[in-house]
Amino acid sequence: MNAEDAKEVLNKLANREMDEYRISKEDFLGFRKVLVNREDFRHFRGNAQHNGVIIYTYLDEARS
Repeated sequence: MNAEDAKEVLNKLANREMDEYRISKEDFLGFRKVLVNREDFRHFRGNAQHNGVIIYTYLDEARS
C-alpha cells in the first residue's frame, strides 16, 4: 500500500465514510507510517486478528 492510498483510507475512516478497514500484515508497515504522522492518530484503534490482519476503526474520543 502506498502513502496516498493509506491517506485516502484514513480520511474515509475519520470522515465516517467507512466503519472499519482491514489491512494485511504485508501492507501494515506502510499504512502505519502514514497513520502515526496524523494529528488524530490517537482516534484510530487497531484490533489484531488471526494471520496478521488488523481492523482499524475511528473513535470519537482519543484513546489514552
